[in-house]
Amino acid sequence: MRFTVTHTCGAARRGVFRTVHGDIQTPVFMNVGTSAAIKGGVSTGDLKRIGCQVELSNTYHLHVRPGEDVVYKLGGIHKFFNWDRPVLTDSGGFQVFSLAALRNIKEEGVAFQSHMDGAPIFMSPETSMQIQSKLASTIAMAFDECPSSVAEHAYIDKSIERTTRWLYRCKEEMDRLNSLPETINREQLLFGIGQGGVYDDLRIRHLKEITPLDLDGYALGGLAVGETAEEMYRVIEVCEPYLPQTKPRYLMGVGTPVNILECVDRGIDFFDCVMPSRNARHGNLFTSEGLLNLNNNKYLLDEKPIDERCECPVCKSYTRAYIRHLFKARELLAMRLCVLHNLWFYNKLMENIRRAIEDGSWKQFKEEQVYMLGKRA
Repeated sequence: MRFTVTHTCGAARRGVFRTVHGDIQTPVFMNVGTSAAIKGGVSTGDLKRIGCQVELSNTYHLHVRPGEDVVYKLGGIHKFFNWDRPVLTDSGGFQVFSLAALRNIKEEGVAFQSHMDGAPIFMSPETSMQIQSKLASTIAMAFDECPSSVAEHAYIDKSIERTTRWLYRCKEEMDRLNSLPETINREQLLFGIGQGGVYDDLRIRHLKEITPLDLDGYALGGLAVGETAEEMYRVIEVCEPYLPQTKPRYLMGVGTPVNILECVDRGIDFFDCVMPSRNARHGNLFTSEGLLNLNNNKYLLDEKPIDERCECPVCKSYTRAYIRHLFKARELLAMRLCVLHNLWFYNKLMENIRRAIEDGSWKQFKEEQVYMLGKRA
């Protein structure tokens, strides 16, 4: 079996997911490098130093630039950006439905215009799989429709029916591509995506429809896009009994440290979010004492590191006052240092979560961390 749960504490799970590019210790936070790079000047060498296990890139963005054929000719995404650990590629579905001003959804796929230059693009389950196969990522995500979580019940009902049909097509095409001798990664894995908005009956029905495919993992999509955190937690609780115990569970696009703690407690294994890097580029930092905004004037003469309990390379070497100065002087180094710190913080948080589940201290650890990380420093 690829995925092994080694420890549990309630619904929280500690596991190992084995891939052709190395084992993934779960729960895990995937560091988001949309276009095969972490925004903020962070290299793959940096990612290794701060404990990143999985890098996440986006099919749509890499299709638009530089194009999957370029990446394929250069040996696949791992050689392209010098990374020998697992890579997950999002299918591009979310970007199709969030970035395209005009789109035409049909059974065959979606016709839309590039957000960059308006060029026409057609994306189908087959083309998404073909692009991801040429990228040669470790894990490919199925192509799905991504309706708003608060869309009407009747619309989401029809949407998940189409997403199920598309998933069967994704699996068939992935199986075909993995059988071709010219395919770079013939062990590429496929995760399916369960949709259903905030409607319990649709969530349960969709999972019942897609889990018989026995895919390599299952994601919950269409959350953290408009509903409250409490609604999201409720949906996860509703879905958990219908997610296979022997497959990893991925909550797409989530979230804050508190979100992650609450969702691990509800049985989620994989996470991703642009929040730590995006916030960092604006001076908003995560610390063991809560949220910190380095732009505030009170840090003008502050000689302390970002977080006195942090052992990241930034906190070992730089003061709050200096990094604040870099932001005010519009120096790019400010973004780089802060992105490094925030990603270290997230990766270290996941390491501590895994340890707490292993040693049986999860419940106490989770309560303490939710209190600390939900406040301002």
